[in-house]
Amino acid sequence: MQNLSRSFLVSVSLIALAATSASAANTQPRKALSSKSQKPAKPAPAAAAVHSDPEQITVHSDLQSATGVTGATPGGGMMPPQTAPKSRSGLTRDYIAKQSPTSNPTTMIASLPGVVTGSGDPLGTSDQQVSLSVRGLNQFELGYTYEGIPAADPLNFFIFTGTTADNENIQSLSLSQGSADISAPLYNAVGGQLSETLRDPSHKAGGLLNLAYGSYALNREFARIDSGDIGHSGIRSFVSFSYEGADNWRGSGRTTRYHVDGKALKEWGEGNRASFILSYNSPTGYYLKTPSMAQWNALGTKANYAADFKSGGASYYKFQENQRNSLILGAPVHLNLSHSLTADITPYYDYFWGYGDGGTTLPTGYSYVGNQNTGPLQVSQSGSSIIGAAIDTFTERNSGLNSAIHWKTQHNTLSFGYWYSYYTQQEHSYYAEADGNGNIASMTGRYPIMTQAGIPLSRYNINFVQQTNALFINDTFKALNDRLTIEAGFKEAMVSRMSTQLIPGANYKSTVNYAEPLPQFAASYRITPHDQIYINGSTGFRAPSSILTMADYFSTSTGKIAHSRASNLSPEYSIGEEIGYRHTGLVNISAALFNYNLTNRQLSSTVYLNGVATTASINAGGQTSRGAELELGLRPWHHFSPYLSGQYLHATIDNNLASGGDLLPTKGKTAVNTPTFSGAIGLAYDNGSIFGNFNLNYVGPQYATFMNDQKIPSYFTGNVTLGYRMKNYRFVKHPQIQLNLINLGNSGYLSGASSLVGNAKATKGVYGTNIAAQTPLYYVGGGFAGVVSVTAGF
Repeated sequence: MQNLSRSFLVSVSLIALAATSASAANTQPRKALSSKSQKPAKPAPAAAAVHSDPEQITVHSDLQSATGVTGATPGGGMMPPQTAPKSRSGLTRDYIAKQSPTSNPTTMIASLPGVVTGSGDPLGTSDQQVSLSVRGLNQFELGYTYEGIPAADPLNFFIFTGTTADNENIQSLSLSQGSADISAPLYNAVGGQLSETLRDPSHKAGGLLNLAYGSYALNREFARIDSGDIGHSGIRSFVSFSYEGADNWRGSGRTTRYHVDGKALKEWGEGNRASFILSYNSPTGYYLKTPSMAQWNALGTKANYAADFKSGGASYYKFQENQRNSLILGAPVHLNLSHSLTADITPYYDYFWGYGDGGTTLPTGYSYVGNQNTGPLQVSQSGSSIIGAAIDTFTERNSGLNSAIHWKTQHNTLSFGYWYSYYTQQEHSYYAEADGNGNIASMTGRYPIMTQAGIPLSRYNINFVQQTNALFINDTFKALNDRLTIEAGFKEAMVSRMSTQLIPGANYKSTVNYAEPLPQFAASYRITPHDQIYINGSTGFRAPSSILTMADYFSTSTGKIAHSRASNLSPEYSIGEEIGYRHTGLVNISAALFNYNLTNRQLSSTVYLNGVATTASINAGGQTSRGAELELGLRPWHHFSPYLSGQYLHATIDNNLASGGDLLPTKGKTAVNTPTFSGAIGLAYDNGSIFGNFNLNYVGPQYATFMNDQKIPSYFTGNVTLGYRMKNYRFVKHPQIQLNLINLGNSGYLSGASSLVGNAKATKGVYGTNIAAQTPLYYVGGGFAGVVSVTAGF
């Protein structure tokens, strides 16, 4: 049935594409305006927000700030007007600037419809252990772009939003629930697309300073300098630096983060622009313990790694140190080649490097590298065993070019695009000996434990190479004075992977190739200048995640395989349909009904190998998801802007799942991490001087097992912002003080499943086998925190 649906969607898209392209071919292009008629448009007021609908609604505001707040966006910055024929939500500076300066995009989008976010800490200082889903599809199924650059981990698909821009530099966030743009350089976006936009440099020289202090000994400093227009070159730029440090909100340890953002921009002619983007991030932190349900019920937020080595042994918190350094470079270019021809070109380069460690106990009398006995360990301590750190080091390089050309006629815009990406990852495991005080000479593995054979003790040494080629064609047809819009497109994504494992006894080389057809079709109609209806059909695919998927891992103490490479490497494929309605005006409404069918659902789960948390991919078979979402926002009225969002979701597993030589009877069960209801309410106030925000989020119960025999209780989170903005004083522009209260009344909660399992209770399989119980592990959502920040422009 799903193959039939896929074929039907391909056929409909190609027919519509051919029809609209034919219309383009038979339409004479509009004549170019003469030079006399090409008058420059009158600049809009600095605080004006221009609606992109054809009716060109303009909202004026006298509000001025150093942080980019204009007071013009409905819902307090949470509901900018949308026109795309698909579900799409967003955030503007009106909302972003009023969040804690430590927050990241993952936490900021928590109130948008369909989004379920559980932050690993209340401040947002770490995004290593965050649960995120959209319409029940987790973050590993969500595409993430930063200025058009793919910014998620290219293989694990984890969205490390802290690697991109600082809060002060984010211009906007856009979330497409359910489907990605056909031109986006993504191959995992079955659950939609999160897009982040960096602010443009100012035309005038100046800058911004922000100082923040708060709970858990938080201190943060941010500084940005704008060059302004550099002579008559048409170039302007900015660079910013921030430092952040805070104690872990539970357990021991302190997180630090150094971050740099930069952008240079040149604009010329009519619509031509070229920019250069740089973001550098260097965080150091500690993994927090992910407890089982029994541990949570017994200890709550005290279920942590030990603060002292002598009492904690391998569970000592310092063994959990990790770093994920990153450098993102990109050069988005938009060229207006003629009155009807434009092009977009984005070359980029991403570099990630770091380590993730964990505590472990090793026998000293014997050791294995792969399946080979390599003799006793060369260690300084006597005894039958030692305590040390299991070290996982990685280096990732991802370079690519995304390009498209657009031909516009009177009624059509025809686009062709090509994306190429080359990605490599090297990942190696080591072990390091701890001294009597729990100190490790090098957490990066520079002084590894050696075996008697004279080689480093290791579980794996993996090299991974991936090449991606994607071609797309898309046509947008407008008629009836642009009231009717029809879009049809087709994308062919081709992914080639090769993995080598250099450990003795392991399968040396694994290869896999994917070629997936991805048609899309959408139509919208403006009933009135303020009302729009739309329908769409989309497809998406995701290759299995994690370097663990294609490699064998061995136990260093037994020489036996601890984890075998996956036997089913089929990609996840989704077919989705939507029907929606929008209204813009004083009250803004967005509502949608959606349906998704997924095959080879790929779920990412955390597994612990020798104490180190690693990501594994689980093939969860088929899934059907149906639901409805609603979003309401009021345009600023007497300085107030309320907001409301909600989602109903019914997601079920379509088949029984394999477990050993049997099957778990999971068909018809509710899918994991899919709350039936989630929602949020918000209220913003800003009169130019006094401002504030209130947001309350609700997330319903979520199952952590495929058998639905253990679940996370429902929970509420509430955030409050209070602030005062002053007038200019000499060269200081709009200084302000802001207080953010995060997770009011919440001392910690289970926010998502870290390790998914088939069954938490012993179960009889379909063929009569007794399937033993397994233990799911959980993320703990952050407790209460307060942050005071002072900001001023100059």
